[in-house]
Amino acid sequence: MGEKSFVCVDDMQIMTESTLDPMVLAEEAKRIVREEEDWRAKKTLNLIASENVMSPVARALYNSDFQHRYAEGEVGERYYEGVRYADDIEALCERSLSQLVRVDYVNVKPLSGAQANLAVFFAFAKPGDHVMSVDLPSGGHISYREFGAAGCRGLVVDNIPYNSESLGFELELLRSKLRELRGKLTIVTLGGSLFLFPHPVRDIARILEEEGMRSEVVLHYDAAHVFGLVVGGKFQDPVAEGADVISSSTHKTFPGPQGGVLLGARLTDKQKSSLRKAVFPGLVSNHHLHRLPALAYTIAEMARFGHDYASQVVSNAKRLAKALDESGFRVLGKEKGYTESHQVALDVQPYGGGAPVSLALAQADIITNKNLLPGENPRNSRTPAGIRLGVQELTRLGMNEAEMERIAELFTQVVINRENPESVRHAVHALRSEFTEVRYTFVS
Repeated sequence: MGEKSFVCVDDMQIMTESTLDPMVLAEEAKRIVREEEDWRAKKTLNLIASENVMSPVARALYNSDFQHRYAEGEVGERYYEGVRYADDIEALCERSLSQLVRVDYVNVKPLSGAQANLAVFFAFAKPGDHVMSVDLPSGGHISYREFGAAGCRGLVVDNIPYNSESLGFELELLRSKLRELRGKLTIVTLGGSLFLFPHPVRDIARILEEEGMRSEVVLHYDAAHVFGLVVGGKFQDPVAEGADVISSSTHKTFPGPQGGVLLGARLTDKQKSSLRKAVFPGLVSNHHLHRLPALAYTIAEMARFGHDYASQVVSNAKRLAKALDESGFRVLGKEKGYTESHQVALDVQPYGGGAPVSLALAQADIITNKNLLPGENPRNSRTPAGIRLGVQELTRLGMNEAEMERIAELFTQVVINRENPESVRHAVHALRSEFTEVRYTFVS
C-alpha cells in the first residue's frame, strides 16, 4: 500500500483513511485494550465518583450471545421472534429490583441515567412546562438543566432555592416558588451529581401536599450516584419518603454494568403507561440486552452484600474527608460531618483550582475530576474551584479506613507539598497493587 502517513492528535499517531491497514488497525485496538487494563484497571487509584467495577462473574456474563440480539417491545409482547431468553432475563431484572427496592414499576431499558431522566421529562411534561431542580454548582446534573435533557424537551427550568453555605435547601423559599408556579410546574427533580447529603424528599412531598399540588406535580428523585447506598440502606429511602419516580444509573455506587433504570412507587396506571412509552419506542429501540445478565447478578450481590458494602463506602468517604481536612485541605460540609455519601468535595482554589489540581493528581495516577462547587458561577465549569472524589470503586476492591489515610497523604504530597507527581506515582502503584480482587461478591 506504500508508505503510511500519520496524523498527530494529542501526542498519539493515527493512520489517515487513505493508508488504512486492517491488520495494523486490529493490532492497535488490541494494544489499547491491553494498556488500559494494565494501567487504569491495575495501577491507578480511581476516585471518579461516577464509576465502579463489576465482579469477575458479572463481567463474564456481560459477554454473551445477548450482545448480538434485539428484543424490541415489552416482555411477552415483542416485535421480534427468538426472544424467549431475552424475556426471561429482563423479567428477572424487573422482578428482583422490584423486590429489592420495594416498588411496583421497574424499567431496565434506559441505556444511561441521563436517558432515564429524559424519559421522565417526556412522560410527565410537555414543551413549555416548568420543572424544578438544583442548579449546576449546587449539584444538579446537566441532564435536568436547560442545556441538557430538560432543555431538549423544551422545558423551562427553575432553580430549587439552595444555600451554598449550609449546603441545604431553603424550604420556605421553595414554598413561595411553588405558589408562583402553580398550574405551570409539572416535575420537581431531586438528587444530583455532587451529592454529599440526603435531599429533603419527605419535606418537599409534605409542602406539595400542603399547597394542594401533590397530584399535579411529579416528585422525581435522581438516584444515579447513590443508588447502591440507597439499596444498602445507608443514605435515604426516597420511596418511603415520598418520591413518585426514581431514575438511576446502574454503575456508580451500584456496581453493575453501565446502564440506566426507572422505578416507580406511586404511579397511576396512566403514568406508568406514559413512562413506558417514553422509553420504548420514544427513546430506545435496542436496549442492549447483554447488560441484563450482569445487572441481574449485581442485583443478587447487592441483595446479599449491599448493606456491608454501602456501610464501608460511607465510612471510607468520611475518613478520607477528615484526613484531608486534617492535612490542610478545604473540605466541604465539615460542620455536617463532611459527607453522608460516597463523595468528598474539596475547594482547591489555594492550589490553582480544580483543573490544574486534577491534572497534577492524574500525573501521579490518582484519577479525580474537576468540579463546580456550590455558589460558583456555572460559566466556570472548565476552571472550577473544586474537585470531586468518590470512594466506591476503591471500597469494592477492599480498601478501608487505613487506606483512606494513606490516600490523603498522597494528596498532600502532590497538591500541598507540590512534589513531583511522577515521584509519587510509585507509592500509588504500590498501594493499588495490594488490592487486586473485587470484594462484596460471591466468588473472588
